[in-house]
Amino acid sequence: REAESFKEQGNAYYAKKDYNEAYNYYTKAIDACPNNASYYGNRAATLMMLGRFREALGDAQQSVRLDDSFVRGHLREGKCHLSLGNAMAASRCFQRVLELDRKNTQAQQELKNASTVLEYEKIAEVDFEKRDFRKVVFCMDRALEFAPACHRFKILKAECLALLGRYPEAQSVASDILRMDSTNADALYVRGLCLYYEDCIEKAVQFFVQALRMAPDHEKACLACRNAKALKAKKEDGNKAFKEGNYKLAYELYTEALGIDPNNIKTNAKLYCNRGTVNSKLRKLEEAIDDCTNAVKLDDTYIKAYLRRAQCYMDTEQYEDAVRDYEKVYQTEKTKEHKQLLKNAQVELKKSKRKDYYKILGVDKNASEDEIKKAYRKRALMHHPDRHSGASAEVQKEEEKKFKEVGEAFTILSDPKKKARYDSGQDLEEDGLNMGEFDANNIFKAFFGGPGAFSFEASGPGNFFFQFG
Repeated sequence: REAESFKEQGNAYYAKKDYNEAYNYYTKAIDACPNNASYYGNRAATLMMLGRFREALGDAQQSVRLDDSFVRGHLREGKCHLSLGNAMAASRCFQRVLELDRKNTQAQQELKNASTVLEYEKIAEVDFEKRDFRKVVFCMDRALEFAPACHRFKILKAECLALLGRYPEAQSVASDILRMDSTNADALYVRGLCLYYEDCIEKAVQFFVQALRMAPDHEKACLACRNAKALKAKKEDGNKAFKEGNYKLAYELYTEALGIDPNNIKTNAKLYCNRGTVNSKLRKLEEAIDDCTNAVKLDDTYIKAYLRRAQCYMDTEQYEDAVRDYEKVYQTEKTKEHKQLLKNAQVELKKSKRKDYYKILGVDKNASEDEIKKAYRKRALMHHPDRHSGASAEVQKEEEKKFKEVGEAFTILSDPKKKARYDSGQDLEEDGLNMGEFDANNIFKAFFGGPGAFSFEASGPGNFFFQFG
């Protein structure tokens, strides 16, 4: 009678959804009468409402041990198994219910649910092997609708989220499990995996080591720990060699590090950028550009790689590409430094689209006044129309064009003000200089003397010399 009273009070609290009090009274009923199947069944139902499925499973199993014909006990045991992700055990429980009551619609539906979970498990297993991690996440989400307390499904989902680069979501799932079970080796492994892929390698190793303490045979944690330690060591050795100026060794070490784990995107992006820096130091600029391109393919937010590649583009006079990279950097981080770098690249791009007067004269950009004069003298004589009077019309036209360009180049580079404006990328026509109107012959005469002071004479077929008057 006392036990029945406790049970009735438990039922009243259960009806009011006060499951904690209901649990207390069902426990009192069990203490008073420990061999009553319905008391265990009721407490199992209460624990299920509290989300404590493992405890509920124990009560449900005890209820059917006491009374194998207790239909609700079998239903609750099956529901607990299913919620915990054990669909095979759940199916056996629901089949037992149907043996006792062939028309039990709840058991029929739950049996279908268990079959659905088993199907999602099979698909996920195949897709994980195929590395189709998005599909695995989808399958686990569907399975968790029926098995909300299954740590195994949650861990698999979290691992796939980490492999997809969705680290905050993966960490959230793993952390939720660790709050309930701080010794869960799988959750510790996933937590470490997220840190590892975010290039927090030292912290990641700590989690892998902890996971291996809980489960020494945890293969994934063992492999990840080994990779993490190897990556950290190679990267540090490469950095050391670079600082010591041993660029060849640094290149080799970074290359070896890149072969350790192709899945570690963030660390590999940094390794590519580091190797790009080494290549730029070795003046292998195209290789440096390739490395930086690989870095931004892996991590399109990696500012350092864009900056390194942009500088290499500047050094190889690929100014349009440099401007594009500096624009990307400035859009991401609007600093004065980045603004100036972009402005410099834009100036160089503008300059690159004009005639290169230094190239026309064949002098360096730092050439002295005397060097510019000597270069003009040599090129003007080389391309003077009189020297090519016996050539074909096509050759005469080309040499006349070059003669004009040489005069144009000398006009600009021999004038300090015009040269300064040209070097800074400013528009020369703003100075009132219309390069289409000047006369190259006048410049030539002014440089070499008045009319009659010079002539070209043939000294043999195809050979000419210049003679002053």
